[in-house]
Amino acid sequence: MCGRFTISVEPGELAEVLGVKSIPDVRKRYNVAPTQTILAARVNDAGKREAALFHWGLIPSWSEDPKIQYHTINAKSETAAHKPAFRSAFKRRRCIIPADGFFEWAKVGKEKRPHWFHRKDGKPFIFAGLWERWQPASGDAVESCTIMTTEANEVVKPFHDRMPVILDAKAVDVWMKPGDMTEEIAAKILVPAPKTFLVEFEVSTIVNSPKSDKPVCIVAVAH
Repeated sequence: MCGRFTISVEPGELAEVLGVKSIPDVRKRYNVAPTQTILAARVNDAGKREAALFHWGLIPSWSEDPKIQYHTINAKSETAAHKPAFRSAFKRRRCIIPADGFFEWAKVGKEKRPHWFHRKDGKPFIFAGLWERWQPASGDAVESCTIMTTEANEVVKPFHDRMPVILDAKAVDVWMKPGDMTEEIAAKILVPAPKTFLVEFEVSTIVNSPKSDKPVCIVAVAH
């Protein structure tokens, strides 16, 4: 799964990473947690890619209770096309989410020790996502998103059986192409990252608290 991630590159780099002209004001993030606001890019009604801020935890347009968001931070790539919460967004409301790392935990005795997965060169990458717009009975509409997951690769598998879908440049273009997405096309691009793409190391348990969001969250610890 993907329950925490980082995007600690300079904000000025993000427009280029997402393939958009401009982005909303954002700051570096070292421990992004569900229900928080995150940056993503989508295709607008004019067929152009644009950046926007989304609530992490997808709320379907038909939902009567926003609490569903706690169960929709991730969408399985193998089943999203058929799940009521995701199938409409899978067809027409796809997005990409910038990151430069994500966390998984190793259980050591009674402890849960976080590990940070990232590229060795420190460069950012792109998660595949879905987004929705939900209108409550009163108040403003809420735009929310989820991160697609797939089977874990060899690097992540010792920690978890799922990992976020990381798209390469060609897959980003396919995922963000306006129009309906088919399961056949999705199956070709929503796949585990190559085993050489990511490295990991253990980091401080301060990551366990979503209130911790500072550079020390991605500093390696030694035992």
